[in-house]
Amino acid sequence: MSVQDRLLRISRRAGIGRPAYLALKLLGVEFPREIRIEGPVELAHGAVGLVVHSATRMGRHIILMPGVVIGRSDSWIPPQQVAHLGGGVVIGDHVTIGAGAKVLFEAGQELVVAEGSIVGANAVLRRSTGPYEIWAGIPARRVGVRNDLAGQDAGVTR
Repeated sequence: MSVQDRLLRISRRAGIGRPAYLALKLLGVEFPREIRIEGPVELAHGAVGLVVHSATRMGRHIILMPGVVIGRSDSWIPPQQVAHLGGGVVIGDHVTIGAGAKVLFEAGQELVVAEGSIVGANAVLRRSTGPYEIWAGIPARRVGVRNDLAGQDAGVTR
């Protein structure tokens, strides 16, 4: 478990959470305390360069690689103009988001990275995925489906 993983867990606690959050920022991880997390999140390789929007909800057993950005695709619009629209990203259980990937939602949109999905390295995902799908590219598109979590041999079907 990396220092960043430990700090993330501590940052969720009342009282000592704020200093841990600030320490995470010093290590290059922007992970607001408002984010709802249901279970463990792994910041693989320290996840340096990770930026997560505060309107993100996360399930269990999520892996986030370095350089991941989860945020708004319309960030040029001032927050006060879109605050009433809502929107955000919902990340299901057992999701992996690869190094440098961008998961971007528009104000008012709920983008879902469904259970078991993988977002490939450097992908730019701007729409929701289905369960156990593999997405890659710019813009991201479905390139396969995981079958390793369904009790079958590890592999991909297209």
